[in-house]
Amino acid sequence: MVIRHDLEGYEKFSEFMKTFESKGKAVHVLFSGTKDDTGESWCDDCQRAWPVIEKELEKADPESYFIYVQVGDRPTWKDPNCRFRKDPKTKLLVLPTLMRWNCPQRLEGDKCEKEELVSMLFTYDEDD
Repeated sequence: MVIRHDLEGYEKFSEFMKTFESKGKAVHVLFSGTKDDTGESWCDDCQRAWPVIEKELEKADPESYFIYVQVGDRPTWKDPNCRFRKDPKTKLLVLPTLMRWNCPQRLEGDKCEKEELVSMLFTYDEDD
């Protein structure tokens, strides 16, 4: 099973990534709107994408990493100075965003709802 980490907010994400070591394994990061008390994200697109991502995640290398990052509430995300938007490593424009960390592969918005694209991102091998 994929090694999973759940983080909330830019500070926790940033601190985690400073010390995180992938040991050469693939790292996938999903940026999503923060969940409310019901367990649902305020972001409708994130809600639609999550079941697809969760299903396709089962096909990923069991030794890979999956980092689920809640970016904050709607006002935090909509702020043009949101740190997730400004960080050169994340450069977020859209939620949800699913990316292969330190690689060019990324899916944004409704592309995260497409099983074939999510599957390719999770199973892509740089040696292929």
